[in-house]
Amino acid sequence: MHRHYRLRYLKTMTSRHYSPLDRLIDVLDTGLRSVFHAAPPTERPNPADAQPDAELSEQDRQLVGRLMRINHAGEVSAQGLYQGQALTARLPEVRDKMQRAADEENDHLNWCASRIHDVGTHTSYLDPFWYAGSVAIGALAGIAGDKWSLGFVAETEHQVVRHLDNHLAQVHPDDQKTRAILEQMREDEGKHATVALEAGGAQLPPPIKALMKLTSKVMTKTAYWI
Repeated sequence: MHRHYRLRYLKTMTSRHYSPLDRLIDVLDTGLRSVFHAAPPTERPNPADAQPDAELSEQDRQLVGRLMRINHAGEVSAQGLYQGQALTARLPEVRDKMQRAADEENDHLNWCASRIHDVGTHTSYLDPFWYAGSVAIGALAGIAGDKWSLGFVAETEHQVVRHLDNHLAQVHPDDQKTRAILEQMREDEGKHATVALEAGGAQLPPPIKALMKLTSKVMTKTAYWI
C-alpha cells in the first residue's frame, strides 16, 4: 500500500498542468521563435549538409529561394496550426500528438531558412501574419472536435506533400542540397498525415478541402514574391 501511494505521489509531482494563460504564452513564444529563426531543432541533422554544392545559374538560385520561401512560410503556418489546435484540443493525447508534430516541423523551419540564406534571399516578410492566421484556424479546428482537428492536420499535410512534389519537379537535378531537404520534408509530412488519421482523424467534407486549397494558393502565390 505504501508503494502504491508513493507511485501516485511521484506521478503527480512529474505531471505538468498548464493553464490557459500558460498555453497562450507558449503560443506567443513559439510564434517569435518561428518568425525569428530560433525554433529549437530535434536531434536530426540538416539533410543538405551531406550533399555537395552545385553550380547554379542566377535564375535557378532565384527559383530555389522563392520555392524555399514558400516552404518556410508553410512551416511557420504549420507551427501556428499546431499551436492553435493544442489550445482547444479536448484530449491530452491529442495535444501531445500536435506538440510532437510541431517539434518535428521545427527541423523543417531551420532547414528551409538555412537554404534560403545559402542562395542569398529572405524569408517571407508576412511570416507573422501566416502564423497568427494559422493559430486562429487551428483553434477553430480544435473547437470543432478532436476528430475534425486531426482530420484537418491530415488534409493539410496531404496538400503539403503535393506542393513538395511540385517543387521537386522544378528544382534543378544537380541541386542535391535543396532536393535532400524537400525529400525529407515530404517523408515527414506524409508520416504526420498518417499519424493524424490513425489517431482518429476524420475525412473532411469536399467544400472544406476546396477552401483549404484556395487559402493555400493565396499563401504560396504571395510568399513566392514577398
